Amino acid sequence: MNFLHMKYAVEIAETGSISKASERLYVGQPNLSRAIKELEASLGISIFDRSARGMVLTPDGEIFIHYAKSILKQVETVEGLFKNGETDKRRFSVSVPRASYIADAFAKFSTLLESGTDTEVYYKETNSMRTIKNVLQDDFKLGIIRYAENYDRYYKSMLDEKELNYEMITQFRYCLIMSEQSPLSKKKDITYDDLKDYIEVAHADPYVPSLPFAQVKKEELPDNSERRIFVFDRASQFELLSQNPECFMWVSPIPEELLLRYGLTERSCDENGRVYKDVLIYRKDYKLTATDDIFISELCKAKRRVFGN
Repeated sequence: MNFLHMKYAVEIAETGSISKASERLYVGQPNLSRAIKELEASLGISIFDRSARGMVLTPDGEIFIHYAKSILKQVETVEGLFKNGETDKRRFSVSVPRASYIADAFAKFSTLLESGTDTEVYYKETNSMRTIKNVLQDDFKLGIIRYAENYDRYYKSMLDEKELNYEMITQFRYCLIMSEQSPLSKKKDITYDDLKDYIEVAHADPYVPSLPFAQVKKEELPDNSERRIFVFDRASQFELLSQNPECFMWVSPIPEELLLRYGLTERSCDENGRVYKDVLIYRKDYKLTATDDIFISELCKAKRRVFGN
């Protein structure tokens, strides 16, 4: 019997719907349906009756789900023993957006790890929806998501539904960075028209599931640049900006030492009024550890250094 299929069956039983379970598990509906059929075949029973009312448990299914929940709870308890510091090994994990002030906080946090302790640390840069998935699946204990303020209600509703705690870290407007040698760096006030003859460096992270991708992409990547280069590694982005004075990039505010390291300049654009939020998330059944607290403290310090709030 496949353990993952058992988990799928419990989720479908709780939601009463394959489509709702699919959204919560981030698994395609065809894959879920196939998994349940394989599980039923391996057990020799029907777990669900498929009807217009949705997925309804059969008598055998009710017995199976009762024991499946008990098994999953026991597995979760065992995993917790080895992931929450009850052994000698400490484990810290955080899934974050591509943001220099967060990377700066993480670097300083790494210097505070106690010597002589068995520690594993995981730091992953990805987009907001993958971060939510990482935290939900317990692959990462902490997450930081970034989204435009006009999607605030959508994200908060989703986080509540998925039983995730959330705390706002900061909010900001994107600014522009470019090489010190760029003609744009000589301008005090930059407008959208000023950008049309230059190359935008971008990473595509504009994913809000409730909206068509084309609509969100249009909002996140406005038509003020005719040429774009998509680069998903921050170090490569900075190297490109440093080497090519024709390039610019929209970013959250950057630590001063990083600008100096790459020979970059930061400029504002008053026409860009869009406000973004960075939000810390973690599961409601997770208790923050002392190591988590150290990282969050360094994150707040980095935020104050860069944003001044």
